[in-house]
Amino acid sequence: MDRRAVPALIRVGFSLLTVAAIVVQLLDLAGRGTLNPVNYFSYFTIQSNLIGVAAFLVAAARWQRGRSNGVELLRGGATVYLTVTFVVFALLLSGTDVDTAIPWVNTVLHGVFPVAVMLDWLVTTPSVVIEFRSSLAWLAYPMGWTAYTLVRGPIAGWYPYPFLNPANGGYGTVGLYVVAILVFGLVLCAVVSGVGRWRSGQGRAPAIA
Repeated sequence: MDRRAVPALIRVGFSLLTVAAIVVQLLDLAGRGTLNPVNYFSYFTIQSNLIGVAAFLVAAARWQRGRSNGVELLRGGATVYLTVTFVVFALLLSGTDVDTAIPWVNTVLHGVFPVAVMLDWLVTTPSVVIEFRSSLAWLAYPMGWTAYTLVRGPIAGWYPYPFLNPANGGYGTVGLYVVAILVFGLVLCAVVSGVGRWRSGQGRAPAIA
């Protein structure tokens, strides 16, 4: 077997596990009559995991041709988003009902897959150098998700996470959490792009400036 196929197979395996976790939890909520599909797919956890699955499957599909600039940007973005998922859940949401009540599903979506994506970025050398200013594009999705959540929240009467609900301390408290997570996102962009530059080696791979 071509050794380049091994990372592709690993990525497909983790992707299938993650999709299975999302589907099983969805079916469980439906079976208990508590499923709101719009709410379910409005969780940052679900969306970030799906972005990670997309990044893994696209990278796996290109195992013979090499990864394009777009694929590497997608991989880097997925790494940022799933690191946020991993850290925010550990610090703010452990023990909170976020519609991942099945223990193994919770472990996969908040632990196993995020760690797999982080390790993939560390182990699999990016084919391009992503400069910090280019990595800031990764913040577009979480900022858009936050705006969507805060606009939809009072309309739907539902917020995916307690720290975004103004009923828990008011909009000032929500704003502080949003700013803190944004700063954390900036730090992650710097770290993920920096790791990519270190792994790729300046001058040995084309740069996305």
